Amino acid sequence: MSNRLAGMLAALLPIAALSVSAAEPRASAGIASPDARIAVEITTDGEGRASYAVSRDGHAVIAPSRLGMMFTDAPKFERNLAIVDQRTRSHDERWELPWGERRYVRDHHNELRVTFAETSGTKRRFDVVFRVFDDGVGFRYDFPDQPALQRLAIAEELTEFTIADAATAWWIPAFEWNREEYLYHRTPVEEVGLAQTPITLRTGDGLHLSIHEAALVDYSGMNLTRAEGRRFKAALTPGIGEAKVEVDAPFATPWRTIQIADRAAGLVESGLILNLNAPNALGDVSWIRPMKYVGIWWEMHLDRKTWASGPKHGATTAHAKRHIDFAAANGLGGVLVEGWNVGWDGDWFGNGETFSFTRPYPDFDLEGVAAYARDKGVMLIGHHETSGHAAHYEAQLDDAFDLYARLGVHGVKTGYVADAGQAKVLGPDGRLRYAWHEGQAMVRHHQKVVEAAAKRRIVVNPHEPVKDTGLRRTYPNLITREGARGMEFNAWGDPGNPPGHEATLVYTRLLAGPMDFTPGIFGMDTKSGQPMATTLAKQLALYVVIHSPLQMAADLLEHYEARPDAFRFIRDVPVDWDETRLVAGEIGESAVIARRERDGDDWYLGAVTDGEARTLRVPLDFLDAGRRYTAQIYRDGDTAGWRDDPHDLVIESREVGAGDTLDIRMGPAGGQAIRFVAR
Repeated sequence: MSNRLAGMLAALLPIAALSVSAAEPRASAGIASPDARIAVEITTDGEGRASYAVSRDGHAVIAPSRLGMMFTDAPKFERNLAIVDQRTRSHDERWELPWGERRYVRDHHNELRVTFAETSGTKRRFDVVFRVFDDGVGFRYDFPDQPALQRLAIAEELTEFTIADAATAWWIPAFEWNREEYLYHRTPVEEVGLAQTPITLRTGDGLHLSIHEAALVDYSGMNLTRAEGRRFKAALTPGIGEAKVEVDAPFATPWRTIQIADRAAGLVESGLILNLNAPNALGDVSWIRPMKYVGIWWEMHLDRKTWASGPKHGATTAHAKRHIDFAAANGLGGVLVEGWNVGWDGDWFGNGETFSFTRPYPDFDLEGVAAYARDKGVMLIGHHETSGHAAHYEAQLDDAFDLYARLGVHGVKTGYVADAGQAKVLGPDGRLRYAWHEGQAMVRHHQKVVEAAAKRRIVVNPHEPVKDTGLRRTYPNLITREGARGMEFNAWGDPGNPPGHEATLVYTRLLAGPMDFTPGIFGMDTKSGQPMATTLAKQLALYVVIHSPLQMAADLLEHYEARPDAFRFIRDVPVDWDETRLVAGEIGESAVIARRERDGDDWYLGAVTDGEARTLRVPLDFLDAGRRYTAQIYRDGDTAGWRDDPHDLVIESREVGAGDTLDIRMGPAGGQAIRFVAR
C-alpha cells in the first residue's frame, strides 16, 4: 500500500465515527494507523481467496497472506469469497491499569470490519476485524449467528503471516514435551520450524516485529508453522476431539497480533496486546496487593528438602514460621509454602489424582501457620500443584478456595507439571481425556480457576500455564504467570539457563506479560554442579528487568542474612510501577530498563548482559527534569563474571540528574541495579 493511499485512509477516519460501505461486492478494502504509517490492505483474488497485507511507510512488512478457516463438519472458508460490507471506526482513550508495568495505557486505533460472504453454496458470512495502532496490528475472525453456521467445529485456521523481508528470528519450538520451557533459537527466519508465539523478528534494516495473540478465551492457543520460505501458517493446539475448537456462534476468535517498531524499545513499551483485551470484568480490585515474597521452594530444587513427607520434608510448621518471621522483619508481603498438602508421596508427577487441596501433612499446621502469618502482617501464599490433572483439581476447586479464603490466604500459585499433551480433563461425555496444556479444554479450565479465585478475592499465579495473552486486563487477579524457563533451571538444569537468557526473555516471552521468574539467588549453588550464568549484581537487576507484581526472593534465607548489603536492594525495590522504559539494549545481548515506582518519585534501573562484558553509556533523561537524585548503585566489581567471581559486588552512591549520563559496566553474564532516590 502506498503512502498516498495510507494517508487517504487515515483522513477518512474521524474519531469515534462509523461509516458503512455500500452493499456492492468489492475486491479490496483498507485501513491505516492513526499516524498513517502502518497500512493494512484486504483483497480477494480471481478465485475469491481472501488475503491481507501490512506495510509501514509504504514498505511491505507482511506480504499478502491468506485468511480463512477450516471445519471438520462443513466446507472451509477459502474460495468463492467476496467483500460485501466494510465498516470503519476510530477509538482513542486512556485507561488505567490497577497494577502493572505502567499506570496508564493509551488505546488509539483505527478499526476496519470487513464482511466476507460466499458467492455460492449456502452463502455463509463471517467478519474479519482489523485494529491498526501506531505500533502494530491486531485482527480476528467474528462469526455471526446464521442458519448455515450455528456451531463451529474448527479444524484449523488458514491464517498466514508472510514476512516480507529477510529477518533474524528468536523462537522456541511448539508441541515438544516440555511445554514452553525451552531455550530460544536465533536463526534466519527461513530456518524457523514449528514455533510458539511470541516469535520476535528483526529485519536487516532494523525493523522489529513480534507475532503473538491477544485475549485467548475459549479457544486453542496459536502456534506458527513455516510452510515455505518466509511464509508461516497458524497452527492451533489440538483439542480433545476431532476439532481443535468447538464453540457456538456467534463467536469471535482471539486476536492475532503483529507488533511493529523501529527499535526493540517499541516492542517492550507497547500496550497493543493489553489494548486488545476486554476491560476489567471484576469491578473493584483494590484488594489485589502486589508484593514480594519468600518461600519454601529453592531448597527442594537443590535436594536439601523434599515436597514429599519424611525426614527432609520442607513444609513443616516450624520451617514456615521461620520464613514468616524473616518476611515480617524485612517488609516482604508473603510466604509461599510448597509441599504442605497430602499427595506428594510417590509418583505425583505421573498422575496427580493423589493430591488433596484441603488436607495438610501431619507436620504442617495449616490453620496455625495462616494465623501466625496474619498476626505478623504477612500473607501465606497457597500452593496447588495438579500434575496437569485439571479434572481432579476442578472437583476440589470450590472447597480449596473456600478454605484459603477462610484462612486469609489471598494468593495461590498453581502448577501443571506434566508432559505436553498429558494434561487430564473431562470430556463432554464425562470421560477422562488427555489434553494439551494450551488446547481449548485447558484454556477453559484456567478460566474456571481464575473466576473461582476472583469470587474469593484470591489472585492466581499459574505455572506451566496457558501462555499469557494480556488477559490480566480483563481479570486483574491473574496477576502473573510462568510459561518459560525460570530460575529453577539454574538449580538442576544441565545445561542451566545460558548467559543471554534473561536478555532474550525481555524481547520475547515478556512481551506477552509478567512472569514469575523467581530471581534473587545469592548462593549460586547448583544441584548439577554447573556454575550459574549470573553475577550477584545481575540477580538484583532482574527485579527491575523482569516484571512481575508477585516477585519472589527465591534463595535460602541464610544467604540473604549473610549479605544484608545486597539484600537491601530487594527490600527496597517495588513490584508495581507508574512508568516503564527500555533505555538501551538489543535482543539476546543486553537490556537496560528503567521504571518509576507507583505512588512515589523514585526510579529504578536494571541492566543485564549476555556472556560478553559490556559498558553501556546510558543517558538519564528518563529522570524528572530539574530534580536531583541519589543514585544507589549495585554493580559488578572489576573481577565480576559468572565463571570467575560472581559475588564481586560494589555498592556506591553518587548524585545525578536528568542531564547526566552513567556508564553501566557489566561483567560476563553480569548486571547492574540502581535505585534513584528523589531529593
